[in-house]
Amino acid sequence: MGEFTRVEKQGRIAIVHFERAEKLNALSVAAMRELTDVANSFLDDIETTAIILTGAGKNFSAGADLTDPELQSRKDKGLMARRQALKVGPDMCDAWERLEQVTICAVEGFCIGGGSALAASCDIRVAGKSAYFRLPEIPLGMNMSWHSNPRLVNLMGPARAKLFVILGERLYAPDALQWGLIEHVTEDGAALTFARELAQKFADLPPLAVRMSKQSIDMAAKALNPAVTYMDRDQFALASTSKDHQEAVSAFLEKRKPNFTGD
Repeated sequence: MGEFTRVEKQGRIAIVHFERAEKLNALSVAAMRELTDVANSFLDDIETTAIILTGAGKNFSAGADLTDPELQSRKDKGLMARRQALKVGPDMCDAWERLEQVTICAVEGFCIGGGSALAASCDIRVAGKSAYFRLPEIPLGMNMSWHSNPRLVNLMGPARAKLFVILGERLYAPDALQWGLIEHVTEDGAALTFARELAQKFADLPPLAVRMSKQSIDMAAKALNPAVTYMDRDQFALASTSKDHQEAVSAFLEKRKPNFTGD
């Protein structure tokens, strides 16, 4: 058990509970590092066939923890140090995506920003019917990074990915199912139960065949993903220094409509 995670083993199934409910499961830098370490702990695990990732409390994640002192300290660093610091989010998502085990994300409540990026890194997503997904980055003058854009295109197709990523609007579970972002909708509070049942189906199969099949399917769908995301943290570093980003944050805090200029 870590500071932010608890791992539960049930035969060939592992359940990773992200436990930061008092902060709405917001992703601090330390929490992201721990989630990365938890994923990496399964790299040499040949006993586990399926891994479930879920958030404690009523919500999956509020996204990046903007109150995190370590996150705030990046603003005072040089460009090289800020660029290096921006690896923590994509490294976390990449760690979950590279696992050979089948990964299932069980979502209740809201799944915002980096939470949606993390969910998209898993193989399968299950959500309660009142859950919603949202990416606020573009309306706040940033770009969507963490290597998530091609993953969303893989799931939703380019047109719906543009609607979801760029507009920053809530996408509720029934529509997320129709759009391809998630694979199953449950009654509220039942996402983890369904995820366990689905994980057991994978666990009952020959484990070697499951792993090889997952890898071959991923290569067919995602072979070009790294080639189109290698620049996204540099884009984020650039966009986050723009006047439009400053204007978006100011307008949000002042509860007014922003005036964007392209600067």
